[in-house]
Amino acid sequence: MTTPPFNTVAWFQVGSDQPDSVKTFYNGLFGWNFAQDPDQDSGYDLITYPGNEMPAGGLAHVDDASANHAIFYVLVQDVAATLAAAEKQGGKVFLQPMTAENGLVFAELLDTSGNRFGVFSPPPAN
Repeated sequence: MTTPPFNTVAWFQVGSDQPDSVKTFYNGLFGWNFAQDPDQDSGYDLITYPGNEMPAGGLAHVDDASANHAIFYVLVQDVAATLAAAEKQGGKVFLQPMTAENGLVFAELLDTSGNRFGVFSPPPAN
């Protein structure tokens, strides 16, 4: 798999308290396929779609409808530097940086209109 260019939308996530219904909806509408993420115990499915066998997004199973969401993630070289730059531009940090077990770092921001989006940097190369 080739890494997408930095500063581009490289992942999306849908969160739903009704994941089975959402899977049926997106499968019927766009032909998306869902498979449990092997790196998660449960509660997260990887999304693939026709013509792209690599996952391009995820479905997070959330406990409450108030947590339902659809969000995009931008691949960046340095999450902390991107957060600092966003704040200088008038954005706000919504979710402080977190590091996954594999080393991937992600955070979420609010733009100047309050729209939520995420940024992430890939895990270090082995």
